[in-house]
Amino acid sequence: MSTPTPSSWPNAQRLLEILHSLSYRTTDLSNYLKMIADGVSELLRVDWSVVTLCDTSNEKVLASSIDLDGVLEGSLHGRVTSYVVSSGQILAIEDIQKQPEFGKMSVGYRAYLGVPLRTSQDAVIGTICSLHRQPRKFEANELKIVEMFAERAAISLDNYSLYERERHFHQNLETEIELRTQQLRDAQLQLIKKERLAAIGQFSASIVHEIRSPLTTIGGVLRHLQKIALPELSKERLGLAIEETDRLERLMSEILLFARPDNLQQFPVDLENLVGQTVEEFQALGQQMSCTTIGSARPFQADPDKLKQVFINIGRNACEAVNRSDLIAWRIDWSSPVSVEISINNGGELIEPETLMRLTEPFFSTKQAGTGLGLAIVKNIVEAHQGKITISSTPETKTTVSIHLPTG
Repeated sequence: MSTPTPSSWPNAQRLLEILHSLSYRTTDLSNYLKMIADGVSELLRVDWSVVTLCDTSNEKVLASSIDLDGVLEGSLHGRVTSYVVSSGQILAIEDIQKQPEFGKMSVGYRAYLGVPLRTSQDAVIGTICSLHRQPRKFEANELKIVEMFAERAAISLDNYSLYERERHFHQNLETEIELRTQQLRDAQLQLIKKERLAAIGQFSASIVHEIRSPLTTIGGVLRHLQKIALPELSKERLGLAIEETDRLERLMSEILLFARPDNLQQFPVDLENLVGQTVEEFQALGQQMSCTTIGSARPFQADPDKLKQVFINIGRNACEAVNRSDLIAWRIDWSSPVSVEISINNGGELIEPETLMRLTEPFFSTKQAGTGLGLAIVKNIVEAHQGKITISSTPETKTTVSIHLPTG
């Protein structure tokens, strides 16, 4: 059969007008596909035309020449549409009642024309379906008309799909860039903080070395004076001076410990024994303490002296938060195969969130006579062991300090 010329097509002038409007569309995809469905119905003089998007399990109506109640999904036209999509061929049925091998169509319709939507990659992504309530034959020129519209629908859907993929790609790229940028900012802030703390530590260490020697001398002289008979008032003042000297010496030691957390001497550590020693020392001072272990203990490499300092600092803080009769509970948890958790819980007053965030900052203290270095030293030592410290305070569990140390 020869291809009919445009002048032989029905409603040739109207066809050109519709195609022209589609070529210069300024509307969105939904309206564009609606124009295609309307145009096909008008030119073929059929009761209903739809543009569908199909995959292996779904048929979705994207546009319809008649009003539908929402978007329809599922098997709208049964096997007739499945045949068009699977074969990639046009299917024209004059009367479905005389061609039952194609199954059932929408109720009340007899004639069917299905044209595949084929992309530039030769993939069939959907159909243009036309249905008529009365039996009718579809002529070759009518098939050509629908093929024209199908080509435009396929191009628009293909372009839209490409646009959506590009849009999602750029959205994901922007999200990834924002995430990486934030991570870089956080890393820079951490680096600046570490450099600042290192500078503070080095500066503090240099001052400590300058002060410690004369302070030791002063302390020695004051203790020597205690052996001399002095008036009672002078003894009181001398005792006060010795106490302050001792406090300064402890502060000097803490500053040095804070300044040099990475100087680790690592050996196999019996953690339960180390924690047990710490608990016994506090119990000897009258504090109620208990210690439980979860899982099987195993040795790992650590600096026992510095870990002991960590446990002493945390234990001392816990004791200062409660009465001696209140229980402080220690727990060693070996459940993780790659780390161990040591947690210390006390029933003291709740710590406000804004204070909780600053507890490990150097020189920040909630105690009037505190140096603000106890938990800062703990944090530095724990991080030097590649571990981490977390502090929580809730009405249910009260305050808990948890130390996580790698064992692998």
